[in-house]
Amino acid sequence: MQDTDPANPVSQAERLAAWVRLEQTPGVGPGTAQRLLSRFGTPQSIFSASHLSLRELVSDSVARALCDPMPHACAAYLDTVRDWLAQPGHHLLTPDHPAFPPLLRALAMPPLLLYAAGRAELLSAPAVAVVGSRNATGQGAANARAFASALSGAGLTIVSGLALGIDAAAHDGGLRGPGSTVAVTGTGADRIYPRRNEALARRIAEEGCIVSEYPLGTAPSPGNFPRRNRLISGMCCAVLVVEAAAGSGSLITARLAAEQGRDVFAIPGSIHSPLSKGCHSLIRDGATLVDCVDDILIPLQVAPLATLDVAAPEAAIRDAGQLALLDALEYEPSGADALAALTGSDPGTLAGQLLALELAGHLERLPGGLFQRVKR
Repeated sequence: MQDTDPANPVSQAERLAAWVRLEQTPGVGPGTAQRLLSRFGTPQSIFSASHLSLRELVSDSVARALCDPMPHACAAYLDTVRDWLAQPGHHLLTPDHPAFPPLLRALAMPPLLLYAAGRAELLSAPAVAVVGSRNATGQGAANARAFASALSGAGLTIVSGLALGIDAAAHDGGLRGPGSTVAVTGTGADRIYPRRNEALARRIAEEGCIVSEYPLGTAPSPGNFPRRNRLISGMCCAVLVVEAAAGSGSLITARLAAEQGRDVFAIPGSIHSPLSKGCHSLIRDGATLVDCVDDILIPLQVAPLATLDVAAPEAAIRDAGQLALLDALEYEPSGADALAALTGSDPGTLAGQLLALELAGHLERLPGGLFQRVKR
């Protein structure tokens, strides 16, 4: 909510109660709320309207719910919201709040409320979404982190969905630059999902922002995430897809971005990698192929603000056999038999070299017994 007016605290409390009650009314989603607000102006006016006038826009059951006194369950939830807002850095943003993302406000069905934890001003900053597979390769995660770091270094806020894999790497990269990062969740803003990203989420709440349109306490559910994806694309001027299999949820975000008039970028990959199929499909359908950050910054007319060292230095390789193996591996996935034939190494020596290079972060094991070089 907007900062409380000390001279009129009652009206502010009533305003908060009306917005929360509208959100909690059964049968009132973003579309219905938008129709009601377009007609009556404010939630207070909606609850003051007659049953007859409400019936022109909603069903009889919804109209009765809007005319009846506030249910006890809603009053209890309102107390929960007040307690949550009393904690430092917590915000409840309505569409008329100055920190409400202006690009979301322009959507056909903007979210009714946004629960935000952290730096709410980031929600109105120029932003790029960086999304991709939960089961990312090491190279994909390194790419996401590097691109997010460079984009954040140019002053762009990195928006993603707090999922494992590409999302987590993108948030980490965004936190390395002045643009920082915003995590849009498919749960209540008071819940962290997945739990493996708990430390990252706490860091984002301190240095960036976590935001959700779902009420506090909302548990993760498969149906929540496509709706979340429309916010990820909706608050950004562009979407970058780093890795995505065919049918990936990241492709939903890219499709929504195109429908919302946003730019869509995709990083190509190996023709043999399932996680490149989605990106290649996007490129065939008109997404811009990118292999460096300037491919994004130039179309967006953004100049870099900072040059960042976005990757940890690779461990030096002094073993001639390991160097020869990396040269043979190049950047295409290869099996041990093919590598043995290319290098002339016996199986025992090759296994030791592969393990040493993997531990040093120069390659990764892929499903199917394949190995791929990682370029940081």
